[in-house]
Amino acid sequence: MNLSSQLHETAKRLPQKPAYYFMDQSSTYAELDGAITKFASGLEQLGVKKGDHVGLLLGNSPYFIIGMYGALRLGATVIPINPIYTPDEIGYILNNGDVKVVVALDLLLPLAEKMHGALPSVENFIVCETPQGKEANTDLSKLTVAPKLKAFTQVLVSGDLSYKGPELDEDDVAVILYTSGTTGKPKGAMLTHKNLFSNARDVGQYLHMNEDDRVITTLPMFHVFCLTVALNAPFMTGATILIDPKFSPQEIFRLAKKFEPTVFAGVPTMYNFLYQYPEGNPEDLKSLRLCISGGASMPVSLLKAFEEKFNVLISEGYGLSEASPVTCFNPLDKPRKPGSIGQSIVNVENRVVNELGEEVPVGEVGELIVRGPNVMKGYYKLPEESAATIRDGWLYTGDLAKVDEEGYFYIVDRKKDLILVGGYNVYPREVEEVLYAHPDVVEAAVLGVPDPNLGEAVRSYVVSKNPELTAEQLHEYCSEHLAKYKVPSSIEFLEELPKNTTGKILRRALKQQVLQN
Repeated sequence: MNLSSQLHETAKRLPQKPAYYFMDQSSTYAELDGAITKFASGLEQLGVKKGDHVGLLLGNSPYFIIGMYGALRLGATVIPINPIYTPDEIGYILNNGDVKVVVALDLLLPLAEKMHGALPSVENFIVCETPQGKEANTDLSKLTVAPKLKAFTQVLVSGDLSYKGPELDEDDVAVILYTSGTTGKPKGAMLTHKNLFSNARDVGQYLHMNEDDRVITTLPMFHVFCLTVALNAPFMTGATILIDPKFSPQEIFRLAKKFEPTVFAGVPTMYNFLYQYPEGNPEDLKSLRLCISGGASMPVSLLKAFEEKFNVLISEGYGLSEASPVTCFNPLDKPRKPGSIGQSIVNVENRVVNELGEEVPVGEVGELIVRGPNVMKGYYKLPEESAATIRDGWLYTGDLAKVDEEGYFYIVDRKKDLILVGGYNVYPREVEEVLYAHPDVVEAAVLGVPDPNLGEAVRSYVVSKNPELTAEQLHEYCSEHLAKYKVPSSIEFLEELPKNTTGKILRRALKQQVLQN
């Protein structure tokens, strides 16, 4: 069984059930499954074969769902790419990923025109129409890339509804997800059909998803968190997804009022925006049975404040691209522990180990390692990095963690983000938790900067809702709650913190700012 065949089974079981709503218009499972089959057939007619690579340069839309599931049904490997990446970033992934066909928004036609000469492996650009693209009124015949352009609707219409597709092996690579590249160039994590299917199945089971659920899908679909938790898992269980093209608190509350969703998945920054939104009426979110947080650690003060205001449980979990992504979640049928990423989900094992790979005692900090059917096959064309990351069947995450007596795991910080102040370990998250607990702090990020005497010093970046708040006041506040060596030596106020497209705060962007200064 794989994602595409499972969706086909769901469509047979619930043909008239809405699979999704997009711009308030619905599509049934039968309609979606038919479109996926025809798109797979249309791709084959373009010369795409099992094992070929198909790139998706798309935001949240039916185009993404049909494009991804259609390629999977054909047996192709899908490479989702953030459409707002720079031409250099996109070009690197398309070339490194040996992409044969690109499915992209018409707004990206200028990019295709500019880049196609540097993309020798790309044979076709399948163009998805948008209202903004239509307004641009581009004369496609005048583009040098014109012979390679195909309309998405044209590929869809040309497809055969009776198309069956090839036999797929569970170990075939289904998706290659390029990591954000915190160091050097991004690496392509190869996820098999088994990886993605097992994680979507196990997450759906763990979160008790069912066909009565309505899931707000506002996280970017090209990101693995959304892909598994807010797309694949709901489709496996026959739930309905509410597609939000771009996160905004106003739109989330509108969707909630109109469609009465039962599940919301987001990153901590999204919860912060929803909590701070002045027009946010708790009554509008009363239909939610569950909120899911991942992508970054959620400050405990924010978690508690959000739950109290909106009277809904937030289940914090943990995952990474290389694990498809979920390894842990706070259970729904047992006590939830704020600040914890929860326990291992079914079929997945987590451990905390020392530098020698030996399990450390309860409560001690070590590196989190993961084993299960969700762990990637390896990095594309990088055998040495693959061997260094997956050892004896265990995926070494690079995250520092600890575990308690009941098997609840706690992320302490990224191994690479650890700050060494005069030989003492300072975990940025611990300092950030204290800053977030201050009533005037909206957002905070902490990192280490070079210090001639101590090796490194702690610097914090803060967004405050009180223009009167001073660095001295915050320094004094931190001194009351942290050991002296953990207290930020410098505090800088910013209008906003740099974030990626999922809303995750980018410490590396702040580090670059430090280096430039």
